[in-house]
Amino acid sequence: MKKLLFLILICFAQFTFSQTTKERGKPAVETTNTTANENLIYATNGIDVKPEFPGGSIEFTNFLEKNFIKPADKPQLRGKIHFTFIIEKDGSLSDIKIVRDLGFKTGDEAIRVLKLAPKWNPGKQNGKEVRTLNGGSITIK
Repeated sequence: MKKLLFLILICFAQFTFSQTTKERGKPAVETTNTTANENLIYATNGIDVKPEFPGGSIEFTNFLEKNFIKPADKPQLRGKIHFTFIIEKDGSLSDIKIVRDLGFKTGDEAIRVLKLAPKWNPGKQNGKEVRTLNGGSITIK
């Protein structure tokens, strides 16, 4: 049930923060300002090529688990930390936000780890790299 709620939350976040319409990849607000068009943030479900972590999603999970340091004073801590971020055109991550954490500065640690991540392969729309909203979670075991 929690997984379903999280997926709904991610879909809602992508829908809310996306600046595309239901028409595949079409900007919600038409503008003649080229700079504004270049800064649009797309939902991953509305673009031709989805962004990808080098090695795929399993490698992203492995990277998160390998680099996340659990609070030493909370060895029994278990759960998931949920986050969103924007994958920029150059593959770097920006606007990292913690949607839900476990307390004990686990959100801060998740942000630290995400800032260490190598550049992603950015998403593409009409053959051009675009900014995309993405999200995920770190499972603390």
